[in-house]
Amino acid sequence: MTPTIVHSLALELESTLDVSHPIRAVVPSLDGPVFEALAGTTRPMTVFDVHRVAHSGSVNGIRKVLERLVRVGLVTVDRRNNAAYYAANRDHLAWPAIESLVGLRASLRTAIVREIEQLSVSPLHVSLFGSAARRDGDEDSDIDLLIVRPDSAPDGERWVDELDRLRARVLRMSGNSCQVFDVTLRRLREHLDAQDPLVEAWLRDGVHLAGAKLADLVDQARNMEVA
Repeated sequence: MTPTIVHSLALELESTLDVSHPIRAVVPSLDGPVFEALAGTTRPMTVFDVHRVAHSGSVNGIRKVLERLVRVGLVTVDRRNNAAYYAANRDHLAWPAIESLVGLRASLRTAIVREIEQLSVSPLHVSLFGSAARRDGDEDSDIDLLIVRPDSAPDGERWVDELDRLRARVLRMSGNSCQVFDVTLRRLREHLDAQDPLVEAWLRDGVHLAGAKLADLVDQARNMEVA
């Protein structure tokens, strides 16, 4: 049985993305998760709402951040019935820049897809998995990619070099090391036959980036004739 090909890159960069809150690469304080929470909705939010969505800091810490952002005009507040309701001030001149930072996760996915499109072999499937997909990692987390390619696709030196370049580009764009799990459809079938828990993790956590849905390929692999 051919072992899974795992590529990783461990070059040292000065900064990495927090895969749960990428905005912290630029806004390392609690302000970053607060911006993310407010940017995700137009509905006014209480301190407790923001704390629940931000998954960071304490309620008191969130309250202090919100009140400071109100003072500088980035956040509006509506005080009524002994409660305060906060909302992003999207008319503020700085808000487009904040929106751009909040969208770093989506920007990274888009950039990875552009890199995938440069490969000499069109993968059957590409997805992000692991902590970057679950959004429960931090700045020390890897960017984990699953690539499923046709059985007929070459896997020689050129392909290895292309995966190396992909890893290097992801590292350059995010600061995070990248691991690429590169499997053929037949190799996927072998993982299934072995009841490899990796497959369950790929299906459960994966964020689809390109190609067919992984569940469809899993069904196809299960129905393959095995020599």
